[in-house]
Amino acid sequence: MRKSAFTLLELIFVIVIIGILSKFGIELLFQAYKNFIFSNVNNALQSNSAAAVETIASRLQYRIKDSVIARINSGNQNDFQALASSSYGDTATILEWVGSDIDGFRGDSLPMWSGIIDLRHPNTNESVLVSPGTNTGALNTLIEVLSNGGSDINDSALYFIGSDSDIKTGYGWDGNLTAINTQNGAMHPIHSVNGQPTQFAPALGDFTGIDVYEYYQLAWSAYAVVHTPADGNLTLYYDYQPWQGDGYANANGKVVLMENVDTFRFRAVGSIVKIQVCVKTDLMGDYSLCKEKTIF
Repeated sequence: MRKSAFTLLELIFVIVIIGILSKFGIELLFQAYKNFIFSNVNNALQSNSAAAVETIASRLQYRIKDSVIARINSGNQNDFQALASSSYGDTATILEWVGSDIDGFRGDSLPMWSGIIDLRHPNTNESVLVSPGTNTGALNTLIEVLSNGGSDINDSALYFIGSDSDIKTGYGWDGNLTAINTQNGAMHPIHSVNGQPTQFAPALGDFTGIDVYEYYQLAWSAYAVVHTPADGNLTLYYDYQPWQGDGYANANGKVVLMENVDTFRFRAVGSIVKIQVCVKTDLMGDYSLCKEKTIF
């Protein structure tokens, strides 16, 4: 006896079931793909923003603490304030500071600069500072290597720990070097002395009438982190010397830390600095996240 494969009712039932399964199957596939895209985008943003924050923090950690400033991108070199007392708020897009040379201070096995001036040494005077344990020859080689030949020991400056610091005129942030060229600024440009690796000589003027302190930090570069909202780039500038009249725009080195940065915020309470980087993407409905870090 013959039996038909499907009755009309059974055929309709099968079609309905297949339609339901197809609908939910497509939705499941779409949701899985959406979750995959979200996970990839989130992981990329997390990784890139964390790397940017850590890169900035690793350099800020060895800042000369009194040198940190906030700038607004107005085109006027005088539009800056000490970060600790800045009233710019979120309008500041440029964070700038002078970095202490931590690589030279650590050295290979011994420090290349000791951080100590022997004020009682018979050769310490208004024209020479004796720094026991310092090796300006080795330090010069290190600076040349780190800067790819852009700077050397004679581009360096000393900062006396405990000295008075005028943020407006002491570092060269405004391009006015009047105080610095007479050794009256916070930064004291120096040269090495031929055949005397433990001695520094003033690059300009001398130390007559200047309060020379026993402890110092040596710097050969300033740093600037610049956020340009127009293209979303967050850029690190390095290897430039404000005490020689340099600005970050003519730095010897720069690197884009991250793209598509929505905001770059920074604050200071006393000498403690807090930075925050917020990034966004349009792939996930204007999804964004922020990473922040406090640097002591």
